[in-house]
Amino acid sequence: MSEVNKHVTYSLNQWQNLTRYLENGRLNIDNNRAERAIKPFVIGGKNWLFSNTANGANASAMLYSMIETAKANGLVPFDYLIHCLEQLSLKPESLEHLLP
Repeated sequence: MSEVNKHVTYSLNQWQNLTRYLENGRLNIDNNRAERAIKPFVIGGKNWLFSNTANGANASAMLYSMIETAKANGLVPFDYLIHCLEQLSLKPESLEHLLP
C-alpha cells in the first residue's frame, strides 16, 4: 500500500472524529486556544533554565504571577507593572492596594 493510500485510509477511518465539530457548535475545529494557553508556560520553561539562583527563580515566578494576574483581570500587564513599581516606591510597606 502506498503512503498516500495509508493517509487516505486513515482519514476515512477517522472521518467521524474529524467532522464531530460540525455536529456541535461549541466544539472548535482546532486546538489553537489550548496551544495559546500553554505557550507562556513553554516559553517560561525555557527561560527558567537560566535562573541560576533561588532568588532569581523567585523573582521570575513573582513577575510571571503578576503578569498572569493582570491578564486574568483584564488589565494591560505592562501598565499594571509600571503602576505597581511606582506605588511600591511611594509605599513599600503596603502591598494590598496593588491587588487588581
